Amino acid sequence: MAPAGQAGGRRADASGSGGGSRPCTQEQAMNAPWGSVPQLLGELVVLDVTSPYVYIGRLTRLDDDCLELQDADVHDLRDTTTTREKYVLDNRLYGVRANRRRVWVRACEVVSISRLEDVIAD
Repeated sequence: MAPAGQAGGRRADASGSGGGSRPCTQEQAMNAPWGSVPQLLGELVVLDVTSPYVYIGRLTRLDDDCLELQDADVHDLRDTTTTREKYVLDNRLYGVRANRRRVWVRACEVVSISRLEDVIAD
């Protein structure tokens, strides 16, 4: 997996999730219950993760241990006063402001995944 880079002067780990989350084991990653998630390949998605990051981008790959997003916005919520919900909604309404061509997110870090178009804008 490739590093997601730095955010707000803090060094991110290889998952891009910062230092606050517990590392997942290979067994946890191998047991990621994807169910019908493969139907989201090629779609703009939102990944909520266990850390204070949010990922928005086009899901291009789904493995047992990681998800790949292209043209992604990797956002560290510690760098802003906005909430996760407001940040995601702004991306839904005004478009994704990509800051990564490609990013890999460890599967065991993912709490939820949804289409960006399914974010309610009311």
